[in-house]
Amino acid sequence: MTAETMIAAAERHVLTITVDNEAGILAKIAGLFTARGYNIDSLTVADITDGHDVSRITIVTHGPPEVIDQIRAQLERLVPVHKVVDLTEVGPYVERELALIKVAGQGENRVEALRLADVFRAKVVDTTTGSFVFELTGPSSKIDKFVRLMRPLGLTELSRTGVLSITRGTD
Repeated sequence: MTAETMIAAAERHVLTITVDNEAGILAKIAGLFTARGYNIDSLTVADITDGHDVSRITIVTHGPPEVIDQIRAQLERLVPVHKVVDLTEVGPYVERELALIKVAGQGENRVEALRLADVFRAKVVDTTTGSFVFELTGPSSKIDKFVRLMRPLGLTELSRTGVLSITRGTD
């Protein structure tokens, strides 16, 4: 298998799973990925109903379409699972992530960090004489680029929420 074939076989998938909000369901879902030997790149979970009885899980993973289809089919068989959607296959969707990035620096590094934050539309949420904490939202690729640029300027700490996503349009 060539490197190009391996990359194509391990494409990125964004799955949304609507489940009953009950103890142990997250462990069952993570177990399906573990059993297949696939990593979860990002995982977010939140209650989505007023009655706190249904949650939405968003998982980002990489794998060949056949394996993702198998995982999806197994997820759909779990009793507390209402719906599984592979947004990657459904069509256009919006994806966002939130990151808090702490950068410590002096002089030119400090000025450059502020300049780049402005370009990326990162918000300064905390500042001291020796550091900034930036808040940045957007696609994961935007956050990855910002983090790469901040590393040589004094990045000291990073916290990310994981991917949130929703389909575009009325469906």
